[in-house]
Formats: sequence, structure tokens, C-alpha cells
Amino acid sequence: MTSTRSRKLCLAQQPDADEMLSRDPFALLVGMLLDQQIPMERAFAGPVAIAQRMIGPFDPSTVAQYDPDAFVEVVAGPPAVHRFPTAMAARIQTLAKHLDEQYSGNASGLWSDVKSGDDLLARLSALPGFGAQKAKIFVALLGKQLKVRPRGWREASEPYGEDGAFKSVADVIDVASLVKVRQFKQEQQLVRQRVVARPLRKTRNG
Repeated sequence: MTSTRSRKLCLAQQPDADEMLSRDPFALLVGMLLDQQIPMERAFAGPVAIAQRMIGPFDPSTVAQYDPDAFVEVVAGPPAVHRFPTAMAARIQTLAKHLDEQYSGNASGLWSDVKSGDDLLARLSALPGFGAQKAKIFVALLGKQLKVRPRGWREASEPYGEDGAFKSVADVIDVASLVKVRQFKQEQQLVRQRVVARPLRKTRNG
């Protein structure tokens, strides 16, 4: 296994934010947690913004023990780190508490000793705020960009572990790949909308 220092990430498309994501596993996990209902690059820029506003270090123990109301203010800004700052502040603190209690505050402990992709997926799926899809994408991100590649990691991260795909944040390495991933997501959204619309038409015609 390797640490997140093995590669410079380009997820936030901002030098200071990406530098933090590249060296800090906790920041990377928080960025992944924030990556919903807002642009991906904004989500992954969130950790550095939070760290700059906090009193004290940005680590699981400090975040877990932070006064909840004060932490909401940190996340709310302005500018807000997420469109739902109150809910996301609570989720970040819950994630931090889990890492503090289960991994002694060492976020990289999630993957440093895993033996298989299934084990890694199980650990990530157990994180507060990480559903099945988010966990799979993070397995793919670790494998593709940070060389955390336990046995069977591609299979565990399907379909996001596919080589040469542009399906998720795991495939974003520059501006061009970000555009491709965004196009893929837009296409998937159109497909879902068509699937939903078909039974509605049948009901109206029936």
C-alpha cells in the first residue's frame, strides 16, 4: 500500500486545495463526502476552505470534538462549502468521529492494511455518509490515482474501476478529463430521465 503522497491530485482544480487532497487522507475523504448535489471541483475544494476557517488543526479528532454550532459556521462561510451547510457539517463531524474511534484518527488506516478489494469496499461502505456507489468510486480513486491496489480492487469498484473510462472523480486527472466525466454524468442523467418518462406516458395514454 502507498500513502496519498504518491501522486498530485487535480480534483478541485485549485492548487492549494489539490495539494491538501494529495497529502491528507482525511481531506480526501471529506471531499468525497461533500461530492453530492454540487459540482465535483467545488466539493473537493471544501476541505481546504474548512481547514483555513477552523481554530486548530484539520484532523479527525479536532473536527469530531469541535463545537457543532461553531462548525456549522465554519462550513457555512461565506462562501458556503456546500449548498446544505448545516446537514453537511453534521455529516463531516460524524465521519470524523468514526475515524477517530475506529482508526485512532488515522484516515489512511482505512486502506493501509487491507488484504482485498472487498475488504476495502466494506470499510468504506461502513463510513457515515458513504453509500455503495460513493464507496465504489473511492476504491477506484485509490486504485487508479494513488496506487492503493489490494487484490481484486477493480472488481470491487465496478464499474468505476474500468481502465480508460471517464465515469467518476476517479478518472479526473486534468481539465480535459473533468469535462469527459461531466459529459458522462449528463448522459446518464438523460437516460434516467427517459426511463422515468416512459411509464408516465403509458399511464397517461392508458
